[in-house]
Amino acid sequence: MTEDDYQAVSYDNCAQVPGPFYHGTKAAVEVGTELLPGFGSNFQTERVMNNIYFSALVETAVWGAELATALAGTHERGHIYLVEPLGGFEDDPNVTNKRFPGNITQSYRTRFPLRVVGELDDWQPHPPEVLQAMLDNLARLREQGLDVIED
Repeated sequence: MTEDDYQAVSYDNCAQVPGPFYHGTKAAVEVGTELLPGFGSNFQTERVMNNIYFSALVETAVWGAELATALAGTHERGHIYLVEPLGGFEDDPNVTNKRFPGNITQSYRTRFPLRVVGELDDWQPHPPEVLQAMLDNLARLREQGLDVIED
């Protein structure tokens, strides 16, 4: 697949993406909670996010949960929630067509709420050395001024 072959997901055609959808985070919430944009970023401490991010892949949500807890300096296990978008959504431009064509992480963002409909308890974390390598890479990007979030 090339970048040109990929059919981008947008607010106009997002109904074609069947889910299920997952959101990885450090926050503990109850089923029924609506997750909203407008809160602080897990990745840039002073930034308020205009969107909320989610994925159709558990693995992508695992990274979200692990990075959110690690960057917050907690040693807690993060949370992976099964979520239902309550409005339209689009590809996450921070990963779509970046290192690989298309949206291989099946990552999306929305300005609408996500309703928590369940929690996955049996997800497997990455080995500590793999998580540390990702944190080191993020630190390198930050030092180079390349930790840009398109929001």
